[in-house]
Amino acid sequence: MGAQWKAKGRAQSADSKGRLFTKLAKEIAVAAKGGADPALNARLRMAVEAAKKQSMPRETVERAIKKGSGQLGDAANYETVLYEGFAPHQVPVIVECLTDNKNRTAPNMRVLFRKGQLGAIGSVSWDFSHAGAIEATPPGAGDDAEEAAIEAGAQDVAAGDEKGEWRFITEPADLDAVGKALSARGWNVTAAQLEWIPKNPVNLEGEAREEVEAFLAALDDDDDVQKLYVGLS
Repeated sequence: MGAQWKAKGRAQSADSKGRLFTKLAKEIAVAAKGGADPALNARLRMAVEAAKKQSMPRETVERAIKKGSGQLGDAANYETVLYEGFAPHQVPVIVECLTDNKNRTAPNMRVLFRKGQLGAIGSVSWDFSHAGAIEATPPGAGDDAEEAAIEAGAQDVAAGDEKGEWRFITEPADLDAVGKALSARGWNVTAAQLEWIPKNPVNLEGEAREEVEAFLAALDDDDDVQKLYVGLS
């Protein structure tokens, strides 16, 4: 899949939309600990853009910023925890959690990985590249994405998941600078974040793929799971 795993084709019920907004609000709150002004806080700016892309209400975004920056009392106290392991059929998985209680999250991960294999830190991340990923659409139909990538300082570029969208890959430290450079050239940046990109994705079809997708969907439903990165093509 190359990018962060997304539950393609699943019905956007009120419950699933609510879970998505909860994850987005947690990311905003954590990012806001570094400053409540998106113009001065690159991580917050990216989190807010991701929320806008999913049509999160403005008041929900603003409340998450205030919560994270301590304007509503105590600041949100979440920490990032990574889990590594394998889905069924030895498909490598990196699970990024945002949690306020690791004593709750760890046993939940052990249960969820019973149909796969939970590994130690480093057990699968060696088979992924940690990089920045920017999704953007060109200012015009004739604009050259490869030229834009070179001028903006991106490492690589490829067609994105959405029609007309391109996906630019950067060094982790260059993510914000490349995003700003693309915007300055008229590109519409719709998402920018750090990702774990699989080096050798596995290709599965039929029942085997359905089994992996069901495993990933169960992981994604956990409240502490923020992002899933999967070595699946």
